[in-house]
Amino acid sequence: MTLAPGPGNLPADRVRPLNEGAVSPGGDYVLYWMVATRRPFDSFALERAVAWAHRLSRPLLVLEPLALGYPAASPRIHAFVLQGMAANARAFAARRIAYHPWVERSPGDGAGLLEELAARACVVVTDTWPVPFLGFWQAVAARRVAVAVEAVDDVGLLPLDAELRVPPTAAVYRRWLQRLLPSALTRPPAHDPAGQVSLPVLAGLPDAVAQRWPRASQVLLDADEDALAALPLDAEVKRTTREGGWESAEARWQHFRQHRLGAYGDRRNHPGASSGLSPWLHFGHLSSWRLWSDLARDEGWTVGQLGPPRGQRAGWWGISPSAEAFLDQVVTWRGLAFQCARHDPDYYRFQGLPAWARSTLEDHTDDPRAWRYPLEVLTQAGTHDPIWNAAQRQLVSEGAIDGYLRMIWGKRLLEWCAHPAEAWGVMHALNDRWALDGRGPVGTAGIAWVLGRFDRPWGPERPVFGKIRYMSSERTAKKLPLAGYLARWASVEDPPPQRGSDVVGGPAERAGHERGV
Repeated sequence: MTLAPGPGNLPADRVRPLNEGAVSPGGDYVLYWMVATRRPFDSFALERAVAWAHRLSRPLLVLEPLALGYPAASPRIHAFVLQGMAANARAFAARRIAYHPWVERSPGDGAGLLEELAARACVVVTDTWPVPFLGFWQAVAARRVAVAVEAVDDVGLLPLDAELRVPPTAAVYRRWLQRLLPSALTRPPAHDPAGQVSLPVLAGLPDAVAQRWPRASQVLLDADEDALAALPLDAEVKRTTREGGWESAEARWQHFRQHRLGAYGDRRNHPGASSGLSPWLHFGHLSSWRLWSDLARDEGWTVGQLGPPRGQRAGWWGISPSAEAFLDQVVTWRGLAFQCARHDPDYYRFQGLPAWARSTLEDHTDDPRAWRYPLEVLTQAGTHDPIWNAAQRQLVSEGAIDGYLRMIWGKRLLEWCAHPAEAWGVMHALNDRWALDGRGPVGTAGIAWVLGRFDRPWGPERPVFGKIRYMSSERTAKKLPLAGYLARWASVEDPPPQRGSDVVGGPAERAGHERGV
C-alpha cells in the first residue's frame, strides 16, 4: 500500500491536493474544513487533520459551516444538519478541540470566511463528497488559499480513486470491490482520532473571524423553529421527527443491528424492514466503516473467510445471509453510486444513462400514456394510484420512502411523464426537495436505476418502458405485505382521477391534448 506524503499512514489514494500551496509550519493552527464527513468518529479526514496538528505541535480548529446556497435548502435539511452540529460541538468540547459551527444568515454572508481562517493556518484539510456544487465551492476556495489544501476521501470502504473507471453494473463493481477490498480493509480510519492524542488548545479565533462570522447560537444549533423560520429557506418542507447527528445515528444503527438485522435477508423489501440509515450516511453522521466493523465483530469475521473475486452478490463475505445482504447495500450499491459520481461527468444528467436505455426509451416516447400529472398534483399525492400516493406521502412526511416502494414510485413516474427526460427531472424535483438523502450520488443512483442504469435490457418489450425493467403497483400489492403501510400512509380522501388540462387520462385524450385539439 502506497502511503500519502505527510503525517500518519493514510493510503495515497485517500488524499488529494486541491491546490499547489505548501504547508506553513509557522501557522497558528491546523484547519479542518468539515463539509461532508460531519462526525467526530471513524473519519479519515479528521484523522489526517489531527496527524498534521500533532506533527506541527499546533492546535486543531474544526470549521463546520452550513450555507444557504445548496440545492433545495429547507428547514428539513437545515434542522438535520444543525442537530448534527450540536452533537459535534459536544464531542469536540469533551476533547478540548476548538470547534466553530457557523451558519449563514443571508446568502453570501460566508464569502471570505475560509480564506480568513486559512490565512492563519498551517494547512487546510477537507473531505470529499462528489456532488457538483460542493466540488465547485471547494475548488474555488482552494485557489484563494495560500497554504496547502488537502481533500481526504472518507466516502466508503474502497477509495474513490482506487479504480479510475466507471462501472456499468453492480456486478462489474462487485468484481472490483472483491479484488481491491481485502487490501483496503486492513486500514480502517481511527475510531476516535481527536481523543487519541493530546494537542495544544486554541485560545480563541482571530478577532476578524469572531466579529464577522460568530459561532452559531445555541438556539440555532438546537434547530429552534423560530430561528429556522428567520432564514430564507423553503418553509413548506418542514423538519421531520428524525434527528440528525452521530448520536442519533448510533442509536438508530444499534436498534437495527439488535432487532431487525437478523430478518433483513428475507424481509429487506418489506415496508419497515430497511435500516433507515441513509440520511445519516448521506450527511456523514455515520460511517460505513462503523457498520462494517460492528458486523465483522458480531460475525467473528476474518479476512480468511472471503471468497474468490467473482462478483457474486451472496457468499463472498462468508458471513450470515442477512449481514451479506446488508453489506451489499452499504458497500456495493452506495460505493457504485459514489464511484460513478466521481468519475462520470454526466452522472447527474439524463445523458449519463447507458446508450441502450436511452435508445429504447426514445423508441417509445410516442407511446400513449394513460395518465399525466403536473408536479403540483404529484407533490400532493393526488394520483389515481393509492400505493404511489402512500409512498409520496411518506416522502413528504418523513423525508424517505421504504426501499422497494421507492423503486415503484420511480417506475410509475416514468409511465406518467411525456418523455423519459421529463421523468428524470420530475423524480429529481420531488426527491431532491423532500428526501433527507436527496441531492447526492445515492439518490441519483436510484433515479438512474429506474431508467435503466446499472441494469440490463429486459423482455418482453413493453409500451413506454421498452426494454427497461418493468415494475407495477399491481404486482407490488401481490408481492409485499402492504396492509400496514397503506393503513398508515393511504388516505380515504385520495381524489378520484381527474380529467382536463391538468390531468390527462386515457390514450385518446392524451393524444388530442398534445395536438392542441
